[in-house]
Amino acid sequence: MPAGSERERLVQHVEDSGCPVLIAEDVSQFLSHLQAESCGLALLDFGDSENGGPDHSERRAAVKSVKERFPRLQLALWLDRSSAAEAAEMNELGIRNLYLKPVRYEPIDGLLKAAGKSAAQQARQQRETARVREEFRFDRIVGQSSAIRDSIGLAQSVAESSATSVLLLGESGVGKELFARAIHGESPRAHGPFLEINCAAIPRELLESELFGHEKGAFTDATQQRVGLFEAAEHGSVFLDEIGELPLTLQAKLLKFLDSKIVRRVGGNRDIPVDVRILAATNRSLVDEVRQGRFREDLYYRLSVVPISIPPLRDRGDDAPLLARLFVERVGRKLGKKAHLSQAGEKEIARYGWPGNVRELMNAIERAVLLARTEEIGPDELALPKARDVSGQEVGLADLNLRIPSDGVSLVAVEKAVIVGALARTHGNVVEAAKLLHIGRGSLRCKMRRHGIGREEPVRVGAV
Repeated sequence: MPAGSERERLVQHVEDSGCPVLIAEDVSQFLSHLQAESCGLALLDFGDSENGGPDHSERRAAVKSVKERFPRLQLALWLDRSSAAEAAEMNELGIRNLYLKPVRYEPIDGLLKAAGKSAAQQARQQRETARVREEFRFDRIVGQSSAIRDSIGLAQSVAESSATSVLLLGESGVGKELFARAIHGESPRAHGPFLEINCAAIPRELLESELFGHEKGAFTDATQQRVGLFEAAEHGSVFLDEIGELPLTLQAKLLKFLDSKIVRRVGGNRDIPVDVRILAATNRSLVDEVRQGRFREDLYYRLSVVPISIPPLRDRGDDAPLLARLFVERVGRKLGKKAHLSQAGEKEIARYGWPGNVRELMNAIERAVLLARTEEIGPDELALPKARDVSGQEVGLADLNLRIPSDGVSLVAVEKAVIVGALARTHGNVVEAAKLLHIGRGSLRCKMRRHGIGREEPVRVGAV
């Protein structure tokens, strides 16, 4: 700060602008203030070394120390007119606000205004980071089954790692977005943005611009420059939902970006380095998509360095009734209604296969609570469909040609028999068999591999 009455006038001017001021008499006190207090702007006048001020090397060391330890702090430095060489040196250290003495108030007013905006932006960012850390957490994923706990454990390890691409696999409605948000929220990137896009919901001709941005005039409707998601999510995460729907031309560009971490906007010629984590999700079997030539094999291997499979609700043991009780409580609170699941209602939820997974369960509970005439939610309020065959008739064990022997039967064997029966009915067509079983094609293929059911095995309905 300037000395004597000049400093007092400057302090008064800054305080009149509504900003609190800390005064340092020397470099060591200045660094102590920064260590103890939060500052947005520092006004520096080191004085003259011939009159007791720090010499050139001390000034340089002080500025360099501040820039390294407090990179977001704005610095303004006043120099004598004879210090042109030092001004160039300070500029090299990253100080852009350099002024010649005597001290004038006009630049200070502009700096105070900019610092106020910067402080407001930082405050908003801190609030957003706090919200993300509160809402984007793994303990928001409810479930006690070993299947879901294994997936959560793997995702937590990935969140803390330096992996820049993660592939989330699972049927529609299992909670892939919830996992993506938790991975972001419990990672070192939580302070950065979380941006998402559904690759199937954006027209193909616009998707490249959404992801990579474009320059003004790049195409007919490009009336101004646009920053893409990858660039906007700097130091954060981008969630690419339905990655299997990405056109082949964009798959090539995404692969190049994953390898280089460099964005080039549509119509641009400038390479922009970007630090971002890609979280990709799909309910398709990308292995099958690769075989069919609809997905690049090299991109699949690049994305699947850390694949996380999220189990369907039917494979999660007693998680369905557990989730149902939670949803009843949440929906009741939202609608201002008292509601609880009856014992019969819980049995009905445990019975149903939930082909739409957690999303279907949540929608069913919301509908039941909304339409219930009493506080109790039972089978009538849930109104879940019965198991049906292709003719629309309810199916029992006899219809499936299954019998349970007196000494019991393995559930694994039952599942295998049902899959073999579905494949027999569809003459080996996996897609149609998956429809009969109300599961995804990828899930059926996974179960077929697990049970050793291959194309070479004759498919027939047998008794268990």
